[in-house]
Amino acid sequence: METSRSGSRSALALAGLLGAAGATHFAKPGPYDSIVPRRLPGKPRTWTYVSGVAEVALAAAVAAPRTRGTAAKLAAVFFAAVFPANVKMAYDYRAKSPKARAIAYGRLPLQVPLILWALRVARSTR
Repeated sequence: METSRSGSRSALALAGLLGAAGATHFAKPGPYDSIVPRRLPGKPRTWTYVSGVAEVALAAAVAAPRTRGTAAKLAAVFFAAVFPANVKMAYDYRAKSPKARAIAYGRLPLQVPLILWALRVARSTR
């Protein structure tokens, strides 16, 4: 499983992003709880922790060359899977301050480059 130097840097940057995001699910879970779609069964905090664990696990797997390709594909799926939470956040923030709305609305198109980034990392792993 070979990767180019720039591919390895990109993979490690993706792993860093996933790891940092996952850690925030435990350090400050409240904002994540508030965007868990109501249709999901159980408590929002459970989903916050589950998604945090998933992000940390994906980070570790993307960082490891042996599991990088598969993990990066799973990261792309994960980024797509959390999109409904971003939609809920944008909807819930429609009456908030312009800054809060900009953050919420900005998360929506951000998922596309995250998915593409993860797929590029997967492709760069041979």
